[in-house]
Amino acid sequence: MDSAQLLALIDALSGRKVAVIGDVVADEFVYGRIARVSREAPVLILEYDSTEVVAGAGGNAANNVAALGGVAMLAAVIGDDDPAGRLLESLHPGVDRRNVKRQRGRRTTIKTRILAGGIHSAKQQVVRIDRVAQDVDGAAHKTLEKTAMATIRSADAVIVSDYGSGLISPGLARRLRAALKERKGTIPVLVDTRYRLLDYRGLTACTPNESEVEEALGIRINDDLQLLERAGREILERTRMGAVLITRGSRGMALFVPRSKTLHIPIVGSDEIADVTGAGDTVMATMALGLAAGASFEAAAHLANHAGSVVVMKRGTATVSADELRALVKAHARVGAASPQNVGAASPQNVGAAFRRPGTGRPKSRG
Repeated sequence: MDSAQLLALIDALSGRKVAVIGDVVADEFVYGRIARVSREAPVLILEYDSTEVVAGAGGNAANNVAALGGVAMLAAVIGDDDPAGRLLESLHPGVDRRNVKRQRGRRTTIKTRILAGGIHSAKQQVVRIDRVAQDVDGAAHKTLEKTAMATIRSADAVIVSDYGSGLISPGLARRLRAALKERKGTIPVLVDTRYRLLDYRGLTACTPNESEVEEALGIRINDDLQLLERAGREILERTRMGAVLITRGSRGMALFVPRSKTLHIPIVGSDEIADVTGAGDTVMATMALGLAAGASFEAAAHLANHAGSVVVMKRGTATVSADELRALVKAHARVGAASPQNVGAASPQNVGAAFRRPGTGRPKSRG
């Protein structure tokens, strides 16, 4: 796609309503300065600096929808604990959170990342601790389904976010799709699932990363394009999706659509990735918004590739704005015009450098 088409599509995202249904995670970042090596064990001792809690999983997808100019309508069931409160505070002002319900006695899933570095160096993740809330009862399921049905009524697209808490199921996705069929026109339904890729069937699209594909099929793809082709086609056939977009990190993306040739999309901008945390949520959000705006699978995938290229240059769970996306599209177009042989390839590092976080490379702390 040329830059003019992509820029027009970015403009068309504004005001599109995307319902995000499912798991919301509290992404906690604990920052510390390296003080010394412990005498008790060969480990670093960190002097505590600060802690930040932001919305992850479906919450991050919703934040990305809003940051791109869309209207995100989030439906979820979270805990009544402190992480849930801080998670809600981190939601973008453009996220409609009326259908995010706090359930008494329920714990919020927390993913704690410990980051260490020197005073003048970027903080690097050294360990992650997951506290997954799997205390899902019948009341939580009923609450979510009721709020989800209310949320999708005015949606132009729907994202189902299944991060394995047990709250989301293929059955719920089927019921949402059946409810949407009663409306005129076709409403795209996309699924982001970590552990049940092959269980969701008959939806518009899914956006698994390569490792999720490998786990689902019991294979290792690496640089084997023939194996990638077979894997993508198998997932497409077994899930009966309208499209399967496999994200491959520094190798770009591969789009599989029935009766169409596979589209391999190289990365845009620098290949020096800073942090992939939450990048899949950005890709999903951009893909959904693009389809909501009437774009083809190919156009939406190209735009999602640009959005992912911006967000991986940022530290932590981050979003991409419409202005940042426009800037990268224009920068890549200039590089392509100067070097025709490089159009679509990884462009010079300065194309993506503007999207790195300054200073220590981390977001401003909330406490």
